Amino acid sequence: MEGNDNSTKEQGEGNYVYPDDVELITIDNREILLIGTAHVSQESVDLVKQVIAAERPDCVCVELDEKRYKALSGRKRWESLDLKEIIRKKQLSTLLVNLILSSYQKKLGMQLGVMPGMELLEATREADKYSIPVSLCDRDVRVTLRRAWHETSFLKKGYLLATLVVSLFDKTEITEEKLEELKKKDVLSELMAELGEAMPELKRVLIDERDIYLAEKIKMSAGRKLVAVVGAGHVEGIKKKIREDHSNVLPSISRFPPVSKGFKVIGWSIPLLIIGSLIAIGIQKGGSAAGANLLYWILANGIPSAIGAMLALAHPLTIASAFAAAPVTSLTPIIGAGYVTAFVQVLVRPPVVREFETVAEDMSTFTGWWKNKLLRVFLAFLLPGFGSMIGTWIGGVEIISNLLQP
Repeated sequence: MEGNDNSTKEQGEGNYVYPDDVELITIDNREILLIGTAHVSQESVDLVKQVIAAERPDCVCVELDEKRYKALSGRKRWESLDLKEIIRKKQLSTLLVNLILSSYQKKLGMQLGVMPGMELLEATREADKYSIPVSLCDRDVRVTLRRAWHETSFLKKGYLLATLVVSLFDKTEITEEKLEELKKKDVLSELMAELGEAMPELKRVLIDERDIYLAEKIKMSAGRKLVAVVGAGHVEGIKKKIREDHSNVLPSISRFPPVSKGFKVIGWSIPLLIIGSLIAIGIQKGGSAAGANLLYWILANGIPSAIGAMLALAHPLTIASAFAAAPVTSLTPIIGAGYVTAFVQVLVRPPVVREFETVAEDMSTFTGWWKNKLLRVFLAFLLPGFGSMIGTWIGGVEIISNLLQP
């Protein structure tokens, strides 16, 4: 099972000479040509096409999941994106993070002249050209994001969110020296490596787990000769992991993380505490006192949530739904006020296709968030939810204080 790590220069039947970016791994009488690419490099695009054309492998493996492949290839039309279904499945936050990352990549690609991930897309096109099967070997991006979020502590979640927001509005022009440096690197892995120093748990999910996943999926791909195209930052990890058996680990790192028991306890304890306090006030001080506290709860939740919807410049029906939903949704962790208001906003002010196509540019400007109807859906999700959270604490403190007063 020992690989010939010294055979990275002369490879394939034609003894083609490749640069050090191409590694030859021999394992179980199979050949795997592992190409480490920079996701923003034209040189990487050209190298990938050259290797596939010269080697004509049995299968081409790429560092893409189904969703990212469809996004890059354009096969997933914006018309097919069902926002209402995304809201029902509580995936609006994941979609927002994906759009933020896409916006950052598009902005970077415009300066570099090559869109990030183009070498991966060209690998699939070159494979199609020669009727070679393609194996999508990366983990579902939604699983990766959810696992990364789950593993990050509460305080570091704030740091991560701040980093994402700053990346949106960063207008710094990249110097020529930095451009050349970026072209020689896997930018995403470099970014993750920097974050990994501050948040090791994030690196474990975004890099280490995916090294295992990619290695196992490459081994599972059919054929004696494979070409695998991955970001340069994954090459060393894959070379190590591919010689080990991680098949028993694969199912566990492919699943969405479970909701922590602590979160469930906190999520249900607050509503039970509020409801219990209202009942106790009714028993101790009478129905009128309980009614007054209930009215305070409704106003304390409804008003901040409605103000949040107003700040989002949401539809009047969305504002009304924020006021009506917040007092109820605050008493259950199953659904938040933001999901209700986002759903209503989509129904009454659905985005048009053009706004999906310009969302990457619009979200990089402050005013763009209010001009673009898709981004206004996100505002109608975030701001009423934040208002409801404020109202929950204001109302909860008042009710409990009234209960404790003699």
